[in-house]
Amino acid sequence: MKQTTNTAATTLEQVNAMPAATWGWLKMNQTKLELSNELAAAPTEAVEVEGLDEQFTGVADAFEAAMDAIAERFPERRASAPGDAADRARITPETELDVPATSVYQAGAIKLEEELSPAEAFETGMGEAAYAYLAEHATKRIVIDVPAYKHATVTVRVSGVDAAAAIAAIDVVARPQATLDLRIALDSPVAGQGVVGSVLRVCAHEYATVNVTCTQTLDDSWIALDDTGLFLDEGARVNVQHSVLGAGASATGLAGDLLGDTAKVTIDTDYLGAREQVRDFNYELRHRGRKTECEIDANGVLTGTSKKVYRGTIDLVHGCKGATGTERETVLLANKGVDNKTVPVILCDEDDVAGNHGATIGHVRDEQLFYLACRGLDQNAAEDLFIRAKLEDAALSATDERTRAAVVRLGNNLIDNFEEELA
Repeated sequence: MKQTTNTAATTLEQVNAMPAATWGWLKMNQTKLELSNELAAAPTEAVEVEGLDEQFTGVADAFEAAMDAIAERFPERRASAPGDAADRARITPETELDVPATSVYQAGAIKLEEELSPAEAFETGMGEAAYAYLAEHATKRIVIDVPAYKHATVTVRVSGVDAAAAIAAIDVVARPQATLDLRIALDSPVAGQGVVGSVLRVCAHEYATVNVTCTQTLDDSWIALDDTGLFLDEGARVNVQHSVLGAGASATGLAGDLLGDTAKVTIDTDYLGAREQVRDFNYELRHRGRKTECEIDANGVLTGTSKKVYRGTIDLVHGCKGATGTERETVLLANKGVDNKTVPVILCDEDDVAGNHGATIGHVRDEQLFYLACRGLDQNAAEDLFIRAKLEDAALSATDERTRAAVVRLGNNLIDNFEEELA
């Protein structure tokens, strides 16, 4: 983790870093973020919370206490594997050639399993530097603690404030068999520029269900930061819906620790890149429990000269017998000027598992553009059709009227007559 500061900006390095690096020439192992040092702290009114009744409001350290308690349920999890403590203990000058060598990543995985508690192993997708920045500059801290067998619905809205950083820090503890529907909206209802973001930590106990919907509808002058970390106990379910529709630059990161047997995570991401916008994604799901499941689906459209990097990693750790992981991405490149990078990764240290990954990248062909041109639609009009389709779908599936209105406002800024044709 590295964070450097100059007179103009703070540079966060190793953001959205892949757990195991790929070829350097791809230039997508990690990214850097430059954030102005002149951003003020947004007033607390920039973060609105709806539906958080007293019975669901947790104490300040509820998340830390829950994660510490989890360690008692999982005292020792690692099964014997090459390079582990038993192997290292028998290293002598005579036997050292018989002990398998381990990579840097393998050494880190062994440490994770042998030495670190669930609390120590917990991480968020954007990495330490980004998490530290978001936590330090949080406009409001929200702790949601749902008692066992209870159901809560909570909405958190973060609105951009000119020349400021508006950030919601959200901790979630879902007790055994509890259910939480959490809706997060990142929006810029007024003109300006700055940072709008959220940092979310989730501890899902046995057979708890947490549904997270995050919709980002910022204008081009804003930077969006969305950082998430998940821990799942036995039988827990976490479902995440990311809709990344706006912002000049956005970074989305999620890391999940599926330690409990039969835990399951699903991630569904819709994104749009228009004009000169930049999109950066990093998803990392670590399977440690037996018969755990994950599904990662991403669907996007890139137009103009937008740029996108997508990293998706499924880590099948030794001992996660019967685990299954699937990741898919479908992206439409509507302009030859876009820059798309996609790396789906599966890391595997277990035999009895199933991992699937793939990406479908489609281009708008010249003959298709010619067909549209014959009907009076030039390149820009054709791209507007794809943008309109993505935004219409987001508006129709919005969780509430305010979120729908934010999508409509963004659509009006991107293309002509969006609201009229939507109606």
